[in-house]
Amino acid sequence: MNLKNASILIIDDDQDILTAVRLLLKTEARSVVTEKNPENLRWLLSKQQFDLIMLDMNFNSSINTGNEGLFWLRKIKEMGSGAAIIMITAYGDIDLAVKCLKEGANDFMVKPWHNERLITTIKETLKQKESPHVGQRSNGSPDTIIGTELLGNSEAMKDIFYKINKIAPTDANILILGENGTGKDLIAKAIHQQSLRKDKPFVKVDVGALTESLFESELFGHKKGAFTDAREDREGRFESANGGTLFLDEIGNISLHQQAKLLTVLQNRMVTRLGTNQSVPVDIRLICATNVPIAELANESRFRKDLIYRINTVEITVPPLHRRQDDIILLADYFTKQYAAKYLKPMLTLDASAAEKLRQYHYPGNVRELQYTIERAVIMSDKDKLSAADLIFSPIESGAFSSEEPVELNLRNIEKNAILRVIEKHNGNITKAAKELGLTRTALYRRLSKYDI
Repeated sequence: MNLKNASILIIDDDQDILTAVRLLLKTEARSVVTEKNPENLRWLLSKQQFDLIMLDMNFNSSINTGNEGLFWLRKIKEMGSGAAIIMITAYGDIDLAVKCLKEGANDFMVKPWHNERLITTIKETLKQKESPHVGQRSNGSPDTIIGTELLGNSEAMKDIFYKINKIAPTDANILILGENGTGKDLIAKAIHQQSLRKDKPFVKVDVGALTESLFESELFGHKKGAFTDAREDREGRFESANGGTLFLDEIGNISLHQQAKLLTVLQNRMVTRLGTNQSVPVDIRLICATNVPIAELANESRFRKDLIYRINTVEITVPPLHRRQDDIILLADYFTKQYAAKYLKPMLTLDASAAEKLRQYHYPGNVRELQYTIERAVIMSDKDKLSAADLIFSPIESGAFSSEEPVELNLRNIEKNAILRVIEKHNGNITKAAKELGLTRTALYRRLSKYDI
């Protein structure tokens, strides 16, 4: 259906929202009706037929369920309305909005929105209403984010893809939670690539690896002579990301002092280089990631709650690979093709025994461990197919060691020996050792101190 011929009902208890949408759509649609009280829905639907309803998620009403939008969505469906429905939601209600989609809503918009984006969504929803197959996700083929290696066919990943597509065009700050190796950095890149800032810089900083002395210089920049090694002026990562996206990885590992410095910049959107009193405005979209569970992160002795609120407008939780069974073979096939091409073995595939072994494994190192396992197998293979025998999982991740190299069955000794082996393997290179262990350099240094290594 063409928007020019559409009759639209907007229900929201915020008069400013109603006025803004009515003014935006009055020249675009055939008719626009606004209503503050959802209790009047039955009367409105009995008087007029609407092609599209925009419904807020939360009202100051007697329902008081905490998810009024879901309640009224069900009521609209019970009344037999054939209108397409777009939910209006705040950042914190994204999960509830996704639930509404499963209950029959057609789409949702996060406020505040860009007017062009709202009109596009309305047009697409009306088009989908006319031809229901248009724009729906396919359940028969893997979902991906175009231009990244972020793959998945599990329900968990489909929900993440949907969230990315909906929140990416906003400037909401994102906190990505998940174990090491689950692909949090790929999600951050996907959000940037789907955003309105995609043609601007994407700057990643592993803040957990920055020492106290380097933190301010790296993030905020410095002026020549600000400290001993400051031989020239240097812009920090905030300035480098100006206009684009700043991705702060391992945010859960920074000190309370570093958190205070970061919070000040995020509140003021201004950075001051070390060695100068001049503040520079910055325009960035912030994405943070951590492997620290949110309950542990919320401990004020470890992390400031006011900073959590600042970085956590929308939260995305990435499940570990063992809870994404539908993704294991999809990812394994992808890595097999990738490394077969890299190592000039283009015909290499997985046989049934390899696929079964991959499905049975528990992946303590998540996708990163699967990737390294496939790469090793491809390098060592001299056949056209990878079999179960070719797949050797890391003893570091699994905690198992060969009979020739016994260790005491004690968690402390297992971890200490694993660290020693990896450091020796990389000839003392802490950066490479930390990467293989799935740790930040800072976390690895803490363990070296803990075990007197």
